[in-house]
Amino acid sequence: MSVETIVDTSVWIDFFKGDKSITTKKLLLLMDTNEIVVPPIIIQEVLQGIIDKKTVDIIENLFLGFKFINYDEYEAAFEAASLYRFLRKKGITIRSSNDALIAWICKKHGLQLLHNDRDFTHISRHLSLKIYK
Repeated sequence: MSVETIVDTSVWIDFFKGDKSITTKKLLLLMDTNEIVVPPIIIQEVLQGIIDKKTVDIIENLFLGFKFINYDEYEAAFEAASLYRFLRKKGITIRSSNDALIAWICKKHGLQLLHNDRDFTHISRHLSLKIYK
């Protein structure tokens, strides 16, 4: 049984730009399975950067084909902030507090992460974050 995967915004952006990187190839493989989980923060990050309404509609429909995840927003806020502070104490300042939230969601729900973002590499050194191979 394979582990469900959150695909970070960094990979989605590369994918929608048409990049042919290793991570976008991995995303294509994942899209053939039913193993992608899309948390609200990923939807927001991806869609807020799209200007064209037709493209927004296409991406929304794509996301509707994947699994959604529910979690307590207040627990998530407290725990992601705690993770962010923990990393700061270790000398690591991640560029986006949303990355702390995404990492917490993965950890809390036993999900792996497909990313193209160095902040997650730093986070995974201090948190047992499952990274998609």
